[in-house]
Amino acid sequence: MSDHAQKHPFHLVDPSPWPLVAAASAGLFTGGMVMFMHSDRAPADFWLAAIGIAGILFVMFRWWSNVISESHIYHNKVVQIGLRYGMSLFIASEVMFFVAFFWAFFHNAFVIFSPGVTEWPPAGVEVLDPWDLPFLNTLILLLSGCTLTWAHHGILEGKKKDLVQGLALTVGLGVIFLFLQAYEYSHAAFGFSDNIYSSTFYMATGFHGFHVFVGTVFLAVCLVRAMKDGFKQDHHFGLEAAAWYWHFVDVVWLFLFFAVYIWGGE
Repeated sequence: MSDHAQKHPFHLVDPSPWPLVAAASAGLFTGGMVMFMHSDRAPADFWLAAIGIAGILFVMFRWWSNVISESHIYHNKVVQIGLRYGMSLFIASEVMFFVAFFWAFFHNAFVIFSPGVTEWPPAGVEVLDPWDLPFLNTLILLLSGCTLTWAHHGILEGKKKDLVQGLALTVGLGVIFLFLQAYEYSHAAFGFSDNIYSSTFYMATGFHGFHVFVGTVFLAVCLVRAMKDGFKQDHHFGLEAAAWYWHFVDVVWLFLFFAVYIWGGE
């Protein structure tokens, strides 16, 4: 082995501009949103945040494209173990993110301190029927978990058709879920700032909807990669990561359905 040969199994990435560009774009977006929310000319002052959003999307596309290209060469078994640890810790942080919203919801339900609120839900709030669209969305997400598992078994068994069909169905179900949630929001009898119940309701379910959107995009990218033979039976961590994330989103929705829609709506 020569002195210049790599003597370890890890992937040391080349110098990249994307972390710096990502940080600058996030700063522009954050600063732009602050200016936007404190401006009397809100639409006109959204330009800084718009530049930040464009920068973030550009970085996401280029940086993750580089990671996909690197995965075919450098992501050996040892590197994949590190990626699994990273994805596990990311999902753990997402769990704590939603714990904050559940905490706020139950704290206000059990320890009511808001002025004028003497019961939960507050008097006058016309809650949503949990056995209408929420129940339908629950069935949709549970079915999407099944189709994604089908897709995963397809790649494990070397069946590209099952992989592609399962991913396509999962992406479609994710899109349907988002449309139904948007329809539900547009017909809800309460607004975001009406009271503490409505605020916690929209924060919890709205951020979950955002996670469904992210997961749908994640799976759509996996679908494109699958159609281009970008996964192998023994080398498909990108698909596994998307599946972990999607199943996490499913579980969070079950907690939301039982806690917020059923229990919280009584």
